[in-house]
Amino acid sequence: MCPHPLLESRHLVSGYGDQVVVNDVSLSIPKNKISVIIGSNACGKSTLLKTLARLIKPMSGQITLDNKRLDRIPSKQLARHLGLLPQSPIVPEGITVSDLVSRGRFPYQSLFKGLSAKDYEAIEAALDIMGIKDLADHPVDELSGGQRQRVWIAMALAQDTDILFLDEPTTYLDITYQIEILDLLTDLNRRRKTTIVMVLHDINLTARYADYIFAIKQGKLIGEGSPSQIISEEFIESVFGLECKVIRDPVSNTPFMVPKGRHHVLEACS
Repeated sequence: MCPHPLLESRHLVSGYGDQVVVNDVSLSIPKNKISVIIGSNACGKSTLLKTLARLIKPMSGQITLDNKRLDRIPSKQLARHLGLLPQSPIVPEGITVSDLVSRGRFPYQSLFKGLSAKDYEAIEAALDIMGIKDLADHPVDELSGGQRQRVWIAMALAQDTDILFLDEPTTYLDITYQIEILDLLTDLNRRRKTTIVMVLHDINLTARYADYIFAIKQGKLIGEGSPSQIISEEFIESVFGLECKVIRDPVSNTPFMVPKGRHHVLEACS
């Protein structure tokens, strides 16, 4: 397995049926970094993520992993390189934490063999990284939203991939859990050098946690770069149609977006 594979798309077109959602997107995912895809609702973020993860077949264009066409890599082999945590995954009824996490080892299992010692090591390591070893025997459907998200990420970690895709991993979580999950993903990136690609809605959390940002508007890639390179008042208005002020985050020294809205605006800012 290549330790640091490069994922690229060239003139990618994707969608559903005859409806084009992602239109002519060419990009390279930075190795060993945290990348975030942003954009307004229904702009194509999740469709792009799923297409890059080979969950959706492109209409045209090409995706390559280390210069090998993604569509020509056998599924089980690909699952050792790419992991995907979809938005709002369904929990199998009654399944325990350890059983769900163990499903991440599927790409490494033989047809007639059970879990190996290496599989159990990977499962235990994933539980440990996510801080949920004490929940191993608990039913997943009895856990809180934040705990469940930890379990799903642990399953993806047990898969032991080089690249991890996450579709809105902080959706429906309160701010405490959002920070907790993003901190854990940052730990994973720094400890294992896992390349992480996420879809996020929160611009300020994106600016704080992303090394690199891809901005999508109406299915097209309209900007990319580090948070400091691309997040500006003009950029936010062009992508989201929102007037704002951009200041420095006093904690992380990254760009911080303050929306204006129509009320509570000081005259000096209007």
